[in-house]
Amino acid sequence: MTYSIRSVLPADLPRLLALNNAAVPAVNELDASALAALVEHSHLAITVVHDDATDIALGFAVLFVVGADYESENYLWFSARSNDFLYVDRIVVADGYRRQGLGPVLYDAIFGAARRELLTEVLCEVNLEPPNPGSLAFHDRLGFTEVGQLSTKGDTVVVSLLAASV
Repeated sequence: MTYSIRSVLPADLPRLLALNNAAVPAVNELDASALAALVEHSHLAITVVHDDATDIALGFAVLFVVGADYESENYLWFSARSNDFLYVDRIVVADGYRRQGLGPVLYDAIFGAARRELLTEVLCEVNLEPPNPGSLAFHDRLGFTEVGQLSTKGDTVVVSLLAASV
């Protein structure tokens, strides 16, 4: 099977909302208007599709650069630390398609975007509480290292703040 990356289209949003909310608690739950606003205000929103069915999103990523008008606690922490990054606000792969190489396809596109924009780091976070050991291991394999931890959402979530050099 071969996969491609393309920009998120408005027609993708219902599918992306279902993928996002199926991935809770690895990502926070959103409603349709919150997802639309997130994608609209992002620097880049991409989806991975099968080359034989390019209208069906199998995963997606929403990305921000420094200076965005975005109030995420994690994004604000990174913004205080660095002014030269591409921040992965969320990356989701559909259940049933995990461990089939779609995460690396998305991250290849993310690192490619960072290189094209001459950015030096890709930043993200992964939950420690509630635990997400699969995502931690995945990001470790991609070369991400922990640069901090943060308790968010009224101390109900603890995240590992990760960075990888471009």
